[in-house]
Amino acid sequence: MAFSLYDLVEDVMRASPQTIRVFLQFKMGCVGCPIASFHTVQDACGEHGVDPDAFLRALCGASVAA
Repeated sequence: MAFSLYDLVEDVMRASPQTIRVFLQFKMGCVGCPIASFHTVQDACGEHGVDPDAFLRALCGASVAA
């Protein structure tokens, strides 16, 4: 499944639960966060100081691997 930086964090995790481990690997506290339904992937990367391109590659890779 392809994701973009503009997808909502909650939508990504609901559509592809295996991506949750990517959020955890990048030490992003998005899992269970009430703001996940409002933040885009890009917002979350900015909040956590994560390179958005590297994160997006990992996210898309996790969804394909499942």
